[in-house]
Amino acid sequence: MESTTIAVDLAKSVFQVAVSHRAGQVSLERRLPRARFLTFFAQHPPATVLLEACGSAHHWARQLQQCGHDVRLLPAHDVHRYVRRDKTDRGDAKALLEAARNDEIRAVPVKTVDQQMIASLHRVRSTWLATRTARLNTVRGLLREFGITIPLGAQHVVPMMQSLTDDDRVPPTLRPVLVTIAEEIRTLEATIHGVDQQLTALARQSPEATLLQTVPGVGVITATALVAAVGDIRRFPTGRHFASFLGLTATETSSGERRRLGAISKRGDTYLRMLLIHGGRSVLWSAKGKAATDGLRTWALRTEQRRGHNVAAVAVANKLARIAWAVWSRQLPYTGGDRPT
Repeated sequence: MESTTIAVDLAKSVFQVAVSHRAGQVSLERRLPRARFLTFFAQHPPATVLLEACGSAHHWARQLQQCGHDVRLLPAHDVHRYVRRDKTDRGDAKALLEAARNDEIRAVPVKTVDQQMIASLHRVRSTWLATRTARLNTVRGLLREFGITIPLGAQHVVPMMQSLTDDDRVPPTLRPVLVTIAEEIRTLEATIHGVDQQLTALARQSPEATLLQTVPGVGVITATALVAAVGDIRRFPTGRHFASFLGLTATETSSGERRRLGAISKRGDTYLRMLLIHGGRSVLWSAKGKAATDGLRTWALRTEQRRGHNVAAVAVANKLARIAWAVWSRQLPYTGGDRPT
C-alpha cells in the first residue's frame, strides 16, 4: 500500500514542498508563499509531513497536526548529510525524504505551547545572563587599566563602581559611563530575577518539575529546562540513553578487538548539559561542606580524589541524568537509594 510523504523546507516567506507517493521518488513539487502554506495542507489528504527541527518548526508542526497530518521533525545535522549537491531549497526537501528512510534517525518530539513558553523563558534568561557577564567583564578590564582591581565575585562589581565616582584614578569623562553600565547591570539582574520567579511559579504547577527537584543538584532552573526540552521521558528506554541524548556519555573508537572510550561526546543540548554539570559541581561542594551521608556524594568525593574536580563534576552530571531518568520514568521521588540503569 502506498503512503504519501510530504517534505517541507521551511523559510520565512517561501516554503519548498516535495510530495512523494513512493519511496525514493518525488511526484510533485511546489513553492508556496507563506499565505498559501496552510491552505495547501488543509486541502491535502492526511499524510506524513517531514520538517527540519529548526526555527519555527514546532509552530508549523502544531498547525499541521491540527490539519490531521502526522508530523515528524528530523534533526537538521542528520538531514544535511543527505544533500547531494549544492545547498538549495529543492535539495533540502529531497534530503528530508531520504533521511526519513533511515530508521536510525530519531524524530524530535513536537513541543507543546507550554513547553515552548518555558524554553523561551530559559533562552531569554541565558541571553540576559550572557549580557550581564559581558558588562561585568568589560568593567573589570577597563578599571584594571587604571590600576583598580575588583575583588572576585560579581556581587562586588556594582558597589565598587559606585565608590569610584569620586576616585581620582578614574578620569572624569569615564565616570558617567561607569554609572550607566552600573544601572544596566542592575536592570539586567532585576529582569533575570523576574524570570526566575516566573520559572519558580511554573515549576510548582508541574508535577514533573517538582519530582525532578528531589534529585541532588537539580533545582528549579534545571528541572524546568528538562521538562521543556525532553517532554516525554518514556521515549528513552534506559538512563544511559538519556545521558547519551545529553552528550554526557563517552565517545568510542573501536576496531576489531580494540575498544577505546574517550571524553564525553557533547552531542546533546549544550544548555542542558551545562546545567547538569553545574549541578554536579553543587553536589561536590555540598559533599565537602558536610559529611557525605549517601552513596552519591561518597562516590562523587572518591571520584574527585581519583580524577580531579572537573572530571568528577562531569561524571556526577552523568549520574544525575540517569537518576533523573529513573525518578521521572518511575514517578517516584529520589530517596538516595535509586540505582539508575
